[in-house]
Amino acid sequence: MARFLALHPRKIDLSLGRTERLLAALGDPHKRMPPTVHVAGTNGKGSTVAFLRAMLEAAGKRVHVYTSPHLVRFHERIRLAGSLVSEEQLASAFARCERANAGEPITVFEITTAAAFLLFSETPADALLLEVGLGGRFDSTNVIERPLASVITPVSMDHLDFLGDTLGKIAFEKAGILKAGVPAIIAPQEDEALSVIERQAARMRAPLCIAGRDYHVGEEGGRLVYDDARGLLDLPLPRLQGRHQHDNAAAAIAALRKAFPDVGSGAIEAGLREAQWPARMQALTRGALVDLAPPGAELWLDGGHNAAGGAAVAAAMAELEGRNSRPLILISAMLASKDMDGLLRPFAGLAREIVCVPMSGDSATHAPQAMAQAAAALGLTASLAAGVPEALRAMAARDWPTPPRILIAGSLYLAGEVLRANGTIPD
Repeated sequence: MARFLALHPRKIDLSLGRTERLLAALGDPHKRMPPTVHVAGTNGKGSTVAFLRAMLEAAGKRVHVYTSPHLVRFHERIRLAGSLVSEEQLASAFARCERANAGEPITVFEITTAAAFLLFSETPADALLLEVGLGGRFDSTNVIERPLASVITPVSMDHLDFLGDTLGKIAFEKAGILKAGVPAIIAPQEDEALSVIERQAARMRAPLCIAGRDYHVGEEGGRLVYDDARGLLDLPLPRLQGRHQHDNAAAAIAALRKAFPDVGSGAIEAGLREAQWPARMQALTRGALVDLAPPGAELWLDGGHNAAGGAAVAAAMAELEGRNSRPLILISAMLASKDMDGLLRPFAGLAREIVCVPMSGDSATHAPQAMAQAAAALGLTASLAAGVPEALRAMAARDWPTPPRILIAGSLYLAGEVLRANGTIPD
């Protein structure tokens, strides 16, 4: 990995040319992969993939998965027929890609994608769930020619320096994964994003299945009710917490019914009950950090890092508050490229306090002092701590008439640090 970081002068450089060149040198493994569902979007990609994987596996199918970024171990990005790629498999695939690349410019994500495609082509499976890394149109995963279905999860403002500074520009990049004749499932979108996606779909002759028009989802009597042209499904609520997960689950069901129509309602039910996706409204119930929290406290972890993610997790916290009232404390850190106000604003009037902490690693981050100032400007009580463990220890030293509900959120990188420190390793 250290060598790969020196292969190209930019960490991100959206292009298909280098990936296509390397794949050609490897014998075009992307043309020999299992039937594929391609997933783009700003928020909800990973959760939608998690639901799809759980449903397909409940139907007895072997499933490859490609996602990013990882939280704790790089191997989390590649799942082969149900199991995370091994160190030996990954090292071998990277070595083959490095030889085939022959020292040519390549980004880390591009060579990782090539290695994943090589492994996917050589390991038997019934399905491949392929998550876009960034954008869609020029993302390395977009070299696939004809997936079974495309999915675009909610589009929102993020990665403005790479994808554009308006919702329409970002939606145009996401819609770049649409293919002629390939059904596309479109999760709930803002009007500006939806109109761009519809225009691109018409240009590509990609048939659309749009949330709220072609399929519907709602909660009734503690059950999830899904309805489309094939009929109504009365289902359990998803295991993943938050009402935004209802939309992600519905997009997964819609994609499943287009791409794998043989999968029945029993597998869909089981998938909703069994789907797991770390750092998405994840309840931490045991571990080194949990032991530092105030006795009886709830500890939640979420990787939400943009305005839409902040709104979704704040709504989930408000729902928990409605069921069981507790003081909410937010522990947060963010990358410098992210919108502090956008993430924090939904917590004004909801969180009692925000504790701003630094993150380790090489990525540029907002200074905790700057986050505290932004929080204070929104009317939030803000304080500083040297890290998540120190923040939890400080809370444990207080007298709590009602044990608090503690949410750690703001960055997937922060979430990875928390899982590592807690001893919770995704598998």
